[in-house]
Amino acid sequence: MTPKEPAESVDNSESSVAAASGGGSPAGRPLDGVRVVDITSTLMGPYCTLLLAQWGADVIKVEPPAGDVVRYIGDTRGNGMGPAFLNTNRGKRSVALDLKAPGAAPVLAALVDSADVLVHNLRPAAARRLGLTADSALERNPRLVHCAFRGFAAGGPDSDRPAYDDVIQAAGGVAALQGGDGGAEYVRQAAADKTVGVYGAAAVLAALHGRQATGRGRAVEVPMLETMASFTLLEQQGGRVFDPPTGPTGYARTSSPHRRPCRTKDGHLAVMIYTDAQWRAFFAAIGRPALADDPRFRTITERTEHIDTLYSMVNAELLQRTTAEWQAEFDARDIPATRVNTLDDLFTDPHLSATGFFERTEHPTEGQLLLGRPPVRMTEPAAAGETSAAPSDEGPLRPAPHLGEHTREVLAELGLPGTEAAALFDAGVAREPTAATAA
Repeated sequence: MTPKEPAESVDNSESSVAAASGGGSPAGRPLDGVRVVDITSTLMGPYCTLLLAQWGADVIKVEPPAGDVVRYIGDTRGNGMGPAFLNTNRGKRSVALDLKAPGAAPVLAALVDSADVLVHNLRPAAARRLGLTADSALERNPRLVHCAFRGFAAGGPDSDRPAYDDVIQAAGGVAALQGGDGGAEYVRQAAADKTVGVYGAAAVLAALHGRQATGRGRAVEVPMLETMASFTLLEQQGGRVFDPPTGPTGYARTSSPHRRPCRTKDGHLAVMIYTDAQWRAFFAAIGRPALADDPRFRTITERTEHIDTLYSMVNAELLQRTTAEWQAEFDARDIPATRVNTLDDLFTDPHLSATGFFERTEHPTEGQLLLGRPPVRMTEPAAAGETSAAPSDEGPLRPAPHLGEHTREVLAELGLPGTEAAALFDAGVAREPTAATAA
């Protein structure tokens, strides 16, 4: 196969990408016309590229012959379309390619040439073997935004070590902070993967904006440990912000053992009393307005020093009334409070229902799905003479793809002759769904 010319000559206009993707993204999304080649797996990278797809990018997901491992989490049908995969890989096209096979190299080079953004979570040695380091990729395509996720930043003793969410929760201080009192616990979701994925999406957008001014791409490194250390220390660094330190690490309010949803007469309620005005309102609500002038509670500095005393008081007071009574009281006094939802409660939450958070879509093979809509809404300003702004991100994303569902389609877009494509399929370098898998 002869790869295309470098990316300066590749037509990545909105019309060409829309045609290439079969009209995948509704017109008006901010990343229409941006092509993303996604060589990631599990949750961190795929969450990053899900966000880019939701904002209009044409995301080509390159998978190994066995597919992204997340395909098989909860895969009760045996076709690699488990619920986590269906949720995380909407809006993408799947190309199944054995990158270790010699015949894959020209296809991979053509994909890099065609891309505006390359996202991968390959370990450094694997990236070097495949020619996907930032230096190699940007030499081929100087306009490329090269985004590499890795466990640990380059230059340190751990830079080549493997990492997953749990490892980074531990290394980044999250597990110890969550456990408290010398213990360690993981946050009960893939908090590091998803947090780092959001950082990656933000970095890609910043790099694309910079390219508008310079015409050149850039290398973006998103290391999990450094990202989570930064995320965790933001409000937890305490006295160690100063050098030499003026006090210990930690934030007393979030570390208090009394910081938890409060029991009421008939259930639980989460209440967050924070500002001077909110504490005055709370003290009035419990019939003790004079506490607002107590030297321990007058300012946020003093309240933080005595947070255990305050939170113990709140817990004791909330036991005196029902959840509904306290909710009405706090609503009337503009104090943030809410019931405690379980995961199942989210599907009947009145606010989420009213805002249309969940949407029902029909998957070609998996039937009707109930999926959360993109949480960020974007609208274009109303034009002269119009009465309201027009939404620019409406319409469901294309459904999550079967493994290799778009391999043949993308090879054709890259200019690969039919005979060469057939040879790749025959050799097992490229794959597409079998009739049984897609049925």
